[in-house]
Amino acid sequence: MSVELSMLVAHVPRICHEDQVADFQKPMVSAMHKVSEELFETKPDVVIMISCHFTATFHHYVNCSSVHKGELTAVECPDLIADVPYNFQGDPSLAEQLVQAGKGAGLPILAFNDTSYVWDYGTLVPMRYLVPKENVPVIDLSVCWAASLDETFEWGRNVGKTLKESSKRAVFVSSGALSHNLVRGPEKMPTSSEQALDKQFTDYLLSGRLDAAREMLPQYAKIAGVESGGRHLAMLLGVMEGSGNYKAKFHGYVQSSGSGNAIITFEPLAG
Repeated sequence: MSVELSMLVAHVPRICHEDQVADFQKPMVSAMHKVSEELFETKPDVVIMISCHFTATFHHYVNCSSVHKGELTAVECPDLIADVPYNFQGDPSLAEQLVQAGKGAGLPILAFNDTSYVWDYGTLVPMRYLVPKENVPVIDLSVCWAASLDETFEWGRNVGKTLKESSKRAVFVSSGALSHNLVRGPEKMPTSSEQALDKQFTDYLLSGRLDAAREMLPQYAKIAGVESGGRHLAMLLGVMEGSGNYKAKFHGYVQSSGSGNAIITFEPLAG
């Protein structure tokens, strides 16, 4: 099989509960529903997600648990996300294949299997929209702060290659923002310069110029304060390089406290 769909999605805390979403962020919610429809059109066997809020210091972690179940109260914003339950299956066999692929490439990949581990909101918030019935298994991946963008790209490339060779129909999800120099005021847009950089980067993605997007990413990440230093984007670019060619579809760009949140899907091209 292959990666049936890849996507860049938002995880802003204020969309966790749909009935509480402000008007200016409702387009984000609509976009998340649309990409959920795309996801289920692929008839996925598993979702693999990297979250900017599953942070690790020295290693890239792969959650190999057979069950992801708990209640999340977000440390950063317990007023917005408190006691939110979730219950998804995992895919230990495929998760272990990803671990071995990364280790085989000489990368510092570690597996863990702990049913008491509680998801971060960067994983949980988008999954509430993407798989609302909790009926698709999930493998969640960390971002590693000691890893360079090149190392993270290489990890993504190995993930993409492994998924391409798997018998599973996989969807890869990168959960995180573009520009991310946060300010008080959820309605605030990124600065004009940050928006221009976001647009240039997304234009590269939408036109299929993934090499140009990768070349731009290091300076862009520093100047625009891209979330997780751009590691979730490096991972996404690596997965797509490792698993095939894609056609991108833009679903929206919405602000949250000065951050720019793009929602884009990448459908594989035949051949």
